[in-house]
Amino acid sequence: MSPTVGVFLSFVWPGLGEFYAGARGRAAIFGLPTLAAVVWLASLALQGLTRLAVDLFDTGISSMLLVVIVVTGFLRVASVVDTYRILAPARQTRSRGAPAAVAFLVAVALLAHGLAGYYAASFYSAGSQIFVGNGGGGGGTGGAGATSGVSPDAGASAEPFANVVLPPPADASARINILLLGADSGMGYNHALTDSQILVSIDPKTKTVVMASIPRDIAHFPMYNGGTYQGKINSLMSTALADKAHYPNGGLGTVASEIGYLLGIKVNYYAFVNLAGFAKLIDVVGGVDVVNPKAIADAGYEFPDGKTGFFLSAGAHHLNSRLALAFVRTRQGIGDNDYTRASRQQIALQALRHKLATPRTLPKIPALLDALSQTIQTDFPVARVADMLDLAQQIPDSAIQKFVLGPPYAENPPMATTGGVWILRLNMDVVKAWSVRVFGPDSAWYVAPSPGPSGQPSPSPSAP
Repeated sequence: MSPTVGVFLSFVWPGLGEFYAGARGRAAIFGLPTLAAVVWLASLALQGLTRLAVDLFDTGISSMLLVVIVVTGFLRVASVVDTYRILAPARQTRSRGAPAAVAFLVAVALLAHGLAGYYAASFYSAGSQIFVGNGGGGGGTGGAGATSGVSPDAGASAEPFANVVLPPPADASARINILLLGADSGMGYNHALTDSQILVSIDPKTKTVVMASIPRDIAHFPMYNGGTYQGKINSLMSTALADKAHYPNGGLGTVASEIGYLLGIKVNYYAFVNLAGFAKLIDVVGGVDVVNPKAIADAGYEFPDGKTGFFLSAGAHHLNSRLALAFVRTRQGIGDNDYTRASRQQIALQALRHKLATPRTLPKIPALLDALSQTIQTDFPVARVADMLDLAQQIPDSAIQKFVLGPPYAENPPMATTGGVWILRLNMDVVKAWSVRVFGPDSAWYVAPSPGPSGQPSPSPSAP
């Protein structure tokens, strides 16, 4: 029997070389654990590659995979060496090629399992940092009862993500409402206000999406727990963190509850987007392709490196991370404001969605996971991510409604009446009518039709 053939068989499947050499007991020792590992991996893979990739964000699964990779790697290397030791002494003249084959196959095994372990570790690290509800990605049960998390940048407090308790959807077919909050944390800017606030509402039954951007200058609005907040909505999180007595729901919990109250829809989950990480994510995917609706000419725009001036013509553009970040941040150019910026943010999110869905991102998975872990933190349950991705594939761009709740949903009062501060005040009657029109019976402002004089239902008085 050839040692070279034997070691190759052990490389293909640990224990197979021992079986070839007639050592059946040793073959079982090496082969049966490998069989159990393959059966477990097959059970995950049979669900589909998308679900397998998402499952790996669960820290319990990714850590188990890492253990499996290490153990099977050890079994493969040990089996190759063991087979050579069994077969080589039996030959009167040792083949010069056998030791070289052993060295080569051991090196390949170490390289392959090392690479696989690196990918598994990348998923584990990303899952533990992205899915912060219930202390990380392991449980995947979502926001209810979340007790820990990590801050939007390394030097900030973890308090905005602590003790966030949001109501989950009633069932798998219910509307899913996710609040996206964006801040400049970690970019070199000296503030971390939630300047980007977008409610994303997904209806699994109709396969439609609503994206509603809330301008940062909305002020003097009614609070869900009574009274009126006099400041701007982008400062609500920091105010809530500084005054726990008046805001017991904490920073993020207060913002989510308030935006849900104003829009008449309960926020189920949050996703905090760090714009510094967003730039890195754009770099990893190789930039994004957007159609700029109108020319941008912001001579005063300041890039993080201190350079000023951002100009972009209307039409199709490929944006690198530097330009993409300016695209979603600029608002001071001619004809620009918070509303046009909010619209561009929605455009950029759609462009990134398309880029992430391309097969070309597969070789970049570790770098992509690292960028995602620096970009997004959410309490969305990891167990539902695969279903959401499947649903997203079924939703065309034409089924996505985009709104920016500036005028006519809000009005700009004379600055003489606001102490010289430029603000927006929501027209709650208009917002309530919009909520009913967009969300229907799911809106808190919806009033069920009552039977008319003829017995026929009368229209909801909240409808526009």
